Amino acid sequence: MTLVEFDSESLTDAEWDIAHAIAQTLVKADTDVNELGKAIAYLRTIVKEPDATSRFFKYLKTLVSNGKQISHSNRTIDYYRSIEKTCSDYLKTITDAQKILQILGWVSRLMRYYKDAGVPIGEIAISTPSPVESARQVEIAKVMKSQDFQVEQILEAKVTKISGNKVTYEILGTIKLTEKEPKKAGVLQEGQTVKVKIVSLKEDGSIKSVKCVD
Repeated sequence: MTLVEFDSESLTDAEWDIAHAIAQTLVKADTDVNELGKAIAYLRTIVKEPDATSRFFKYLKTLVSNGKQISHSNRTIDYYRSIEKTCSDYLKTITDAQKILQILGWVSRLMRYYKDAGVPIGEIAISTPSPVESARQVEIAKVMKSQDFQVEQILEAKVTKISGNKVTYEILGTIKLTEKEPKKAGVLQEGQTVKVKIVSLKEDGSIKSVKCVD
């Protein structure tokens, strides 16, 4: 993934809203982000061609029409349909293939963020997003752009929920992770602020798991 694909400052406010809306729509439809990744990979190979945009949308339609021949399950066909419809709905006014690639690069990353961080997804309204949703989008963008997480890094976290031996932490006011803490769950309290250590990261650099070190 190149820097330009994930440079949010190169997107206009409207394009940034589109990236969020596509990600939210695909997550709501339980679409496999890996299937979107394949479409992005295809676009990347042709992005410099003069007809890249039209070829990309044709490729998405081909995935749907030939889904039974190339997919491994009915779920995969549903993923193709969801990706094709969502991209057609939200990207139809954009003719620049490089811009589409930038937006979809962010969509892929945001999908993982929405799914893994437990970020609530409200109603989608691209043209007039609600103030709450806009604030959330800005918050997510700042966290994802400004943080360079490292394994063993110590962070402050707020305990938001305790269920049995499972503890849900809120990190940086945005990221929510639920971890098994058999030795800590009994002594921690909801609302308490503690120190957690990053145990592992995902491929995109976001936090995969943490452990309380207080």
